[in-house]
Amino acid sequence: VQLQASGGGLVQPGGSLRLSCVASGFTSDYLLIGWFRQAPGKEREGVSCISSSNGRTYYADSVKGRFTISRNNAKNTVYLQMNSLEPEDTAVYYCATAYTTDLFCFTGGMDYWGKGTQVTVSS
Repeated sequence: VQLQASGGGLVQPGGSLRLSCVASGFTSDYLLIGWFRQAPGKEREGVSCISSSNGRTYYADSVKGRFTISRNNAKNTVYLQMNSLEPEDTAVYYCATAYTTDLFCFTGGMDYWGKGTQVTVSS
């Protein structure tokens, strides 16, 4: 499985960005896909994940009400719409996937990782 993330950049506090993750090379439709982030000096953490079945979603408490995850199966793409961005959201954002019908969002559960995209929130 190959994952290509894009959409990062520099944005002012209160601004918005939309990240995209295109998946290819998978052999099953049962793909859980999620977004994770790692800030300097911190561990990588789960931000939001979406299940392969029913589109169930998970959000970290720190992003609830501000971020929205969605998927377009026809395009093999998962999006992360990030609104009301805060400086604390600054990090490298990664998309990752696992072959499962379950919903979870922790780094140890993911099988494949894409390269990250930098998100910087600063005035």
